[in-house]
Amino acid sequence: MKTMLAVSAIAITLGCALHASEESKTWGASEEAKQFVQDTIVLGMLASPYGTGWTDYDQLHTYFARARDNGITGHEMTLAAADMSFETLLEQHYHFRSAMAQQPENYLIVNETRDIEAAHIQGKTAVIWNSQTATILNGDLKKMALLKDMGIKSMILAYNDIFRTGSGQLAAYNGRDIGLTPWGKSVIDEMVRFGILLDLSHTGSKTANDAMDYMDENYPGVPYVYTHSVPAGLYANEPNATTRGCYRAIPDDEALRAAKSGGYISPTFTEWMMDGVWPEDISPEQAADMIDYYVQLVGVDHVGIATDDMFSTELVVQFATANASMYDDGGYMIDAFNKGATGNGELAKILAAITDDLWAKGYSNEDLAKIYGGNKMRVYAQVWEGKPPELFLKEYPERLRLRQELRDGFYSR
Repeated sequence: MKTMLAVSAIAITLGCALHASEESKTWGASEEAKQFVQDTIVLGMLASPYGTGWTDYDQLHTYFARARDNGITGHEMTLAAADMSFETLLEQHYHFRSAMAQQPENYLIVNETRDIEAAHIQGKTAVIWNSQTATILNGDLKKMALLKDMGIKSMILAYNDIFRTGSGQLAAYNGRDIGLTPWGKSVIDEMVRFGILLDLSHTGSKTANDAMDYMDENYPGVPYVYTHSVPAGLYANEPNATTRGCYRAIPDDEALRAAKSGGYISPTFTEWMMDGVWPEDISPEQAADMIDYYVQLVGVDHVGIATDDMFSTELVVQFATANASMYDDGGYMIDAFNKGATGNGELAKILAAITDDLWAKGYSNEDLAKIYGGNKMRVYAQVWEGKPPELFLKEYPERLRLRQELRDGFYSR
């Protein structure tokens, strides 16, 4: 049954419990596809701040145990989003680490790409920290070095609203895209200095293009990415598409620029962003279509995967209600929920089925290994470790072979 929400200008009342990744559908798949996912490094993206996405440590353990059981190697995990201070970042980080300290044998905090490979071999969850806001700096650029040591691997300049760095997508949607500011340029300088990946998801188009201009002019050869962004072009001609489209989607030209920089673009399997479709459960075929759209646009070497998972959509709506000015989207998200959208396609429950659909479209195992994790690792190695992409690509096949031998040996003990 579709979830219905009664909306007023002041508050959002939940008619019944909303579905999110915890309640999302598990899709059937071939045994070959299930095994392929187990054997391949798979890196998703989890938008899961404590208190907004999850509130109980057992939720975290259950989710990641299911992910490990189904071959998901690791996740880019959001520690901060919206208008977050450094102090709030520390609180978020504490709760994640406190939960993981209960089962230290199951988690590996990633510092370099070899940690991802180690997590895959040992059956652990690779933890890759992401921040969806630069406000965590509290106006102090020197904190970037500390963020690097904390393990922050990627950062978004502006989330939804207008910030000191520039404008997020929702502000741009409402006609208030101020572009990249001088402070935003200084933040980028420090990100490049410390090897933190520039993530342009949720960034207004003018601000994003200004940031890409700045990167191309000052740091040619340093890639930038979209870690979780729906392709606007895929939904533009849907019969029920809204006039303006989903403000979280990105136009083709931005995806092409990111690919040209050497970066990657990951579609997110998030139902309320699928303008004109709004399924109750995103299907493997629909998720495969997102991947295929980007591959056809930018090439197989520049596409990843993400889910933008939140454990509880109810918490998302509560957060959006409490931060109404930052989520002033004219009711778009809530309307999408009313039209049927419920949550996300959780990788553990959908990726093997997506694999079957992509094989049916003609994708090879080599293609899928790139999309599921290899492309991200190439960019990570370049930005985090300063490794030229051609060197990574030269080494990777042998590392792949050795990794599988080690994994087979590890599990045969």
